[in-house]
Amino acid sequence: MRNRYFSSDPARNNAALALYDSVANLPLICPHGHVDPRLFAEADYHFGSPVDLLIIPDHYIFRMLYSQGVSLDELGIPARASVPGSSGGDLNERDHREIWRRVCANWPLFRATPTGIWLRDELAEVFGIHLKLNSRNADAIYDAIEERLSRAEFRPRALFERFNIEALATTDAATDTLEHHQAIRESGWGGRIIPTFRPDAVVNIDNAVWLQNIELLGDIAGIDIRSFSTYIQALEQRRAAFKAMGATATDHAALTAYTELLSAADAEAIFARALKGEATVKDAARFTGHMLIEMARMSSEDGLVMQLHIGSWRNHNPQVFARYGPDMGADIPIRSEFTKNLKSLLDRFGNHPDLRLALFNLDETAYSRELAPLAGHYPILRLGPPWWFFDSWLGMTRFLDDVVETAGIYNLAGFNDDTRAYPSIPTRHDVWRRVCADWLAGQLVRGFIDEEDAFEMIRALAYDLAKQTYRLDD
Repeated sequence: MRNRYFSSDPARNNAALALYDSVANLPLICPHGHVDPRLFAEADYHFGSPVDLLIIPDHYIFRMLYSQGVSLDELGIPARASVPGSSGGDLNERDHREIWRRVCANWPLFRATPTGIWLRDELAEVFGIHLKLNSRNADAIYDAIEERLSRAEFRPRALFERFNIEALATTDAATDTLEHHQAIRESGWGGRIIPTFRPDAVVNIDNAVWLQNIELLGDIAGIDIRSFSTYIQALEQRRAAFKAMGATATDHAALTAYTELLSAADAEAIFARALKGEATVKDAARFTGHMLIEMARMSSEDGLVMQLHIGSWRNHNPQVFARYGPDMGADIPIRSEFTKNLKSLLDRFGNHPDLRLALFNLDETAYSRELAPLAGHYPILRLGPPWWFFDSWLGMTRFLDDVVETAGIYNLAGFNDDTRAYPSIPTRHDVWRRVCADWLAGQLVRGFIDEEDAFEMIRALAYDLAKQTYRLDD
């Protein structure tokens, strides 16, 4: 149904459909996400089973099931190798079919959720499967997906072209060798897959394996890291390596937006304590705050767009973290503050002509109170789209309601899918384009904008802003 999800008001519905149709077939710009570059390093990469593709990588699905008492073991989520009796990586086809049946039996949990919309639309639009997810249809849907995945046209590279993806950025640790990106480049395939520099594991000194990560950083950079200055040199060297492989952005996650410009002596002292395993909780907060300013400084020099994701208390469930590790659906939003916390960074770089900083936030109350006014003033700032728990129809609508009157749309970063679930990418972009079309149609029928404005704005929101924000047209 071409006009699905639009307002039932006839005038608004017709306007939304016209706006949507004008952008529905534009290429997809995917400047931030977590798709594994290994998918594209080999021309004949196979996704595996439907469970390998759609269930095991998707924390949106298994966190909901876990909330209703379905264990992650039952869903094939592998436990850490250090956990006695760990399993999950050696499941057979029968196990995967049982997992699929369990998910389908519990699919009513996803009614009226974005996950329910994504998978339903993904099955229909990507796989051509229009059966409803339930116990009765579970085996038929599993067999149909499995049959599709056996075809050459369902290999990752073929889907990349079918999805009309113009550019796709992965997210890669500062210590990543980028070997898969190198393999993609050397293969001669024309798809634009680029890395994104994410240094969190070597910045957050309260990370339990920070020292090991620093050793890896030194090894791959070829620098003996024994001081803060050599640490900075190693980071700058890795950024240059990422940029040489096509990167246009960095990505940083922090619990809060706190920034603090340390003196050279203080930075060196905290780093020295961290190398000895003696850093305090206060040291960690101050060091991360200083490193956000350092990363802004580096971005002002090398041109990499800086992304900052704020407000997730990672691994909130210690039992799940101990057994399964990070990114297992137990990350919970906290209240965020930006006006005071970003002041040190903005004092130094807020007016810099060559720096771009895209802000992402999990506290909706900060949108109109702080983020829109900040982005509506400081030239370096762009507002990233609704993220994670608010990557939904209502979340996107509230976002537009909250920020556009103050920041306009040209201080927004457009859309990014931010997903590990590769086949869901076109569906996620489609939902964003439909939300924007419906929202702009409301503005149009009430007379806030005219048709010329509306059509220019929908194109910007669907395509132009993401391409410009992430310097993908350079």
